[in-house]
Amino acid sequence: MKMNAIVTAGGIPQPGDPLYTYSNGDSKALIDVAGKPMIQWVLDALGDAKTVDQVIVIGLSPKSGLTCKKPLHYISNQGRMLANIVVGVNKSLELNPKGEYVLIVSADIPSLKADMVDWLVKTSMQTREDIYYGVCPRPVMEARFPTSNRTYTKLKDIEVCGADINIAHVRMATEHLDTWEQLIGNRKSPLRQAAIIGLGTAFKYFTGQFTLQELVEVVTRRIGITGRAIIWDRAEPCMDVDKPHQLEIMRADLAHQQREAERKSAPRPAKTKSKGKVKARKR
Repeated sequence: MKMNAIVTAGGIPQPGDPLYTYSNGDSKALIDVAGKPMIQWVLDALGDAKTVDQVIVIGLSPKSGLTCKKPLHYISNQGRMLANIVVGVNKSLELNPKGEYVLIVSADIPSLKADMVDWLVKTSMQTREDIYYGVCPRPVMEARFPTSNRTYTKLKDIEVCGADINIAHVRMATEHLDTWEQLIGNRKSPLRQAAIIGLGTAFKYFTGQFTLQELVEVVTRRIGITGRAIIWDRAEPCMDVDKPHQLEIMRADLAHQQREAERKSAPRPAKTKSKGKVKARKR
């Protein structure tokens, strides 16, 4: 199964933002990471993914000079995250009226790889839900990026951080928009998000009474949708760049990957045939 991908890239760091000095007043997605704009790494992964059909970038223009192996479309920033997603879904339906699902991808996960995208699509499409939200267990993240300092949600059975590549049914762009607006607007604050779902839910959430599955059931029932948590065993889809030290981690990591790729692809020197030992003649 193939689906279109919506890449959200509308954020421009403002004075006081941790990444302001790196962006020079331009989009965060265009900050250099190991010789490429941050978003270009994401587009490379989507371009090589077998499950991606077309790619829609929200918040940039063709002047950005980006490339992708899949057809690439641009839409201007709509000012709010939810509005960007909605206009992206509408564009996806324009491109493929029969498409039921879309990938929603943040531009700030440069270590994403094509095989991870394909795994997410194939794993998610084993069931039919309205939304699939990825999470990464803390041990997985800290084994891969030990100094990342992610923010984790502590549940009864697991401690996780959220992924920045997820899948949604296209009808989510037209239903429950008020709730989505509040949840997305408070995506960096679990306290506010829990309060939106209900005080009882918030209390159980912060006293660690929910397992991951119980939380999914409570939240989806409260909103009136179906959903499923996708537990990643790879940290890269959940390693977004919000702070300078995370940017430096990504720069070093991807530069190392480039050097390794170059080393492996470099032609090996031809082996010279060793001359056999000359046996001494008997006198």
